[in-house]
Amino acid sequence: MTDHILNFNTPSINGWIEGLPVGNGRLAAMSWQDGGEDVLIINHEWLWRGVNRNRKPENNAEHLEFVRSLLKKGDYFRAGLFANLYFGGSGGMSAEKGRVDPYQPAAELRFRSGKESPFVSRSLDIRRGAASVERGGGAPLTARVFADCVSGLIYALWQSKDGAVLEGGLRLSRPEDKDADTRIDVSRSRMTLDCAFHGGISYRLVAEIATDGTAAAAGDRIQVSGASYLCCIVNIGTSVKGIEEELGKYRPAVSDPAEAERRHAEKFSSVMDRIGFELGSPSGSAGDSLPIEERVALMKKGAVDNGLCALYYHFGRYLLVSSTICGELPPNLQGKWNDRIDPPWECDYHFDINLQMNHWLAEPCDMGECADKLLRYAESFYESGALAAKSLYGCRGIYLPIQTDVWGVSTPESFGWAVWIGAAPWIAWHFWQRYVYSGDRDFLKNRAYRFFSEVAMFYEDYLVEDEKGVFQIMPSQSPENRFAGAGAINLPVTIGISSAMDVQLCYDALSYAIDTAEILGVDSEKVSKWKDLRKRLPPFGIGGDGRLLEWNGEKEEVEPGHRHASHLYGVYPSELFTAEKRPAQYAAALKSLEYRLAHGGGHTGWSRSWTAAFMARFGKAEGFYEHYTALIKDFATMTLLDTHPLGGWTPPVCFHIDGNFGGVAAVNEALVRCVDGKIHLLKALPKAWPDGRIRGVKTPGGHTVDIVWKQGKAVSVDLTLGYAGEAVVCVNNREQRVRGNPGDRTGIEV
Repeated sequence: MTDHILNFNTPSINGWIEGLPVGNGRLAAMSWQDGGEDVLIINHEWLWRGVNRNRKPENNAEHLEFVRSLLKKGDYFRAGLFANLYFGGSGGMSAEKGRVDPYQPAAELRFRSGKESPFVSRSLDIRRGAASVERGGGAPLTARVFADCVSGLIYALWQSKDGAVLEGGLRLSRPEDKDADTRIDVSRSRMTLDCAFHGGISYRLVAEIATDGTAAAAGDRIQVSGASYLCCIVNIGTSVKGIEEELGKYRPAVSDPAEAERRHAEKFSSVMDRIGFELGSPSGSAGDSLPIEERVALMKKGAVDNGLCALYYHFGRYLLVSSTICGELPPNLQGKWNDRIDPPWECDYHFDINLQMNHWLAEPCDMGECADKLLRYAESFYESGALAAKSLYGCRGIYLPIQTDVWGVSTPESFGWAVWIGAAPWIAWHFWQRYVYSGDRDFLKNRAYRFFSEVAMFYEDYLVEDEKGVFQIMPSQSPENRFAGAGAINLPVTIGISSAMDVQLCYDALSYAIDTAEILGVDSEKVSKWKDLRKRLPPFGIGGDGRLLEWNGEKEEVEPGHRHASHLYGVYPSELFTAEKRPAQYAAALKSLEYRLAHGGGHTGWSRSWTAAFMARFGKAEGFYEHYTALIKDFATMTLLDTHPLGGWTPPVCFHIDGNFGGVAAVNEALVRCVDGKIHLLKALPKAWPDGRIRGVKTPGGHTVDIVWKQGKAVSVDLTLGYAGEAVVCVNNREQRVRGNPGDRTGIEV
């Protein structure tokens, strides 16, 4: 990486949402400014209220046949009503309170200098994982914060400059919360916050203080005077892990904060340095020397800034490393950062696009260990997912909900949206990706095959054979869309039969189970059954206007510009529809995408990044560029965090991390597209990026690709062979087959 420091001359005018995020997966902090104060909002990945962690699904499988009978008659009004009643859970549109536990902020840490120290600048080093603030005036100082990925702690350090004396107050607090009991204790060298959620979990935050000056407890803060530095080390223990056990497990690795940061930066950068990406700056570009907030503002006005496009890519990678590097859980809707006790959508896990999009970049960016957090999270649902499959639908196998929290509990929790069985097969795609990128047969045998088998087993019981011998999926939906003709019921999603996405997911999931069993040489009888099910799924339909059908039969969309494009899953992230394999569906999908965009689709950050990825998969270079740059122009804060509009909230937008992650995946797809067993280079390279280079991108087969291009053509391509030992590379309209031993580095003729 070359440009890895994001510099800002403006403080976080709109508060937390314009802050600088640091994280190590376990702990996270958003650094921002509130007037003369430096503020850190601190989070812990397991800090969810826990009030509903023992919930169970209702036993409603006996009603499934009744709902199906309504669907067979085309009575979508009553089918939708009763399906949601029996299988749709609480919360959402219902009058009941939802049972998804919200992700919570742990504490707020504030430092105010005792002398005039006005804001000067701030920066985020995305290679080393550290944020800084510079203050001037009569008491100049530097504030630096990093979430140490060696010790698992957070370090905040304030240091005086130019011989000045550091003095000020450090205060610890938590947002007012009527459903929690909080106590704060302060001594000269420590601040402790204990919090217990009513009916839920409890935790303790400990902030250890070190200074070369005088420190004294003063109410809810520590006052420091006569110092040159103040160091605060934050640790958190939760009752989930055992408060004292967790606090004892995570301790400073070294006593010197500078040495701690050096060790942290070495580990953090070892992941960030796996990928290199640079773009040449044509004449008329916004200046690379300008602060980021000015560059963002100029780009929003139409300026070209290729350097900022590259930084946005690296920033997305940074957010995934910061969300996972030494943590246990995958990033949620806001990664690991949240400032509210009532966050939008509970800051939860959405299984119908958002959680998946968070991880599309992981394998191509050589971050398989980050992807594994998602897989282990999915595996935590085995027991509850089996219970839910049986209780809700009378099926064996596993069912995952459309919306959930951290506890591995599989219950429908969003009335109006939750009648959907496609979450588990979509996660199966991620298990398959882990294998095809790594070639790890032990993983395939001991972990992935179990998940594939559980999903296939569910389909064995859930699919319904119709009078023509076709296996239908019912109830079915296309998240989160609806069609006309379902009666007066005002539900946000229409329940139907065999939506396009459900059929595509089923086809893929059965294929993973079949392919894995054949690779391992096991379960031939099951393979025969799975192949029969797959063969007799409904066809991938195309409408009379040439568009890919979203539902079973031609149905009018209530919202033709809907933010979701679920029926295009088969194009991306799947490769079910390609120009070689299913050209008719591939062309129909493009027409569907163009129709949706013509009617206002892509109007959220995550939806825009999915659109950019679609365009890249279709080889539409200028479409990719339009939608990728829109992530900055239309949805980025001044600090490049992705946003999502919020009706009735203050502020009217929230941070929504999936757009950041999806943007990285779209760039990977534009430059290194892997479909039909071939590696296609620069297939969606936009005219605005005539010169550039990318290094370290991984492909299926475990290969690594480095590309340099000039004037829109590749001038240098190097391929390091992976476990497969063979690759087909398509570049500059030439197709070349490379064979050798894993680890061999080969220059590709251009």
